[in-house]
Amino acid sequence: MADTEAIWLVDTHTHLNDAQFAGEGEVAAAIARAQAAGVRQLINMGDTLASSQLAVDIAQQHAGVYAGVGIHPEEARPLTAADDAQLAAWAALPEVVCIGEIGLDYHWVKDEPQRALQREIFVHQLDLARQLHLPVCIHDREAHGDTLAILQKEGQGVRGVLHCYSGSWETAQAFLKLGFYLGVDGPLTFKKAAKLPDIVRQMPLERLLVETDAPYMAPVPQRGQRNEPAFVRYVAAKVAELRGISLAEVAQRTTQNAHDLYSI
Repeated sequence: MADTEAIWLVDTHTHLNDAQFAGEGEVAAAIARAQAAGVRQLINMGDTLASSQLAVDIAQQHAGVYAGVGIHPEEARPLTAADDAQLAAWAALPEVVCIGEIGLDYHWVKDEPQRALQREIFVHQLDLARQLHLPVCIHDREAHGDTLAILQKEGQGVRGVLHCYSGSWETAQAFLKLGFYLGVDGPLTFKKAAKLPDIVRQMPLERLLVETDAPYMAPVPQRGQRNEPAFVRYVAAKVAELRGISLAEVAQRTTQNAHDLYSI
């Protein structure tokens, strides 16, 4: 893609703390490739306390990189006072911009007590985000009804994004009404993107964020490869195509959205 100098993109959801980037120099090389592609800033999300610590470490070592800290629903466990204290300590750092990745994931979890634990930990971290005055990054997989119900009841005063949005337009409108953003990733570029392209066409551009979720779900034309922040450019280009506007306009708007939500 040409004209990288005119583009400023933010990958608002990546995992450079994943084991797939564990090789020597891999993180720095991925960040350099992102910058060369016009992706000037990125937010590295934690999903456990250990990965959150690594996200913080990476953010402190690289300019333009920020961190989210939190417990992913697949890692849900009862949180202790020490866990809360650690999350609060990270939240005080300038590199930490959100509580995330948090939420619900019912895809693999069919056991109702474990789903109930996910809901409990989700509510707990929403409350923590409210107390710490940070936005949230929400993972919602096959749990749209419960995610919406929890945000309607427990999300007052909390801002955030529905990461890698996969629900219906009707549910999207309900999340938007609550003031939340929607994040779109590589699946937007897939042939079987289902409802997502229509949602991207209809939703307010001022509520859209572009993401990679690297190293997962690489967009077309990189599908099948390890995903990385540089590839968020392909997601933004697909948004531009669907909206009938320029890549530069998508970049400008989604970057402003990222700055507004995450105060970066």
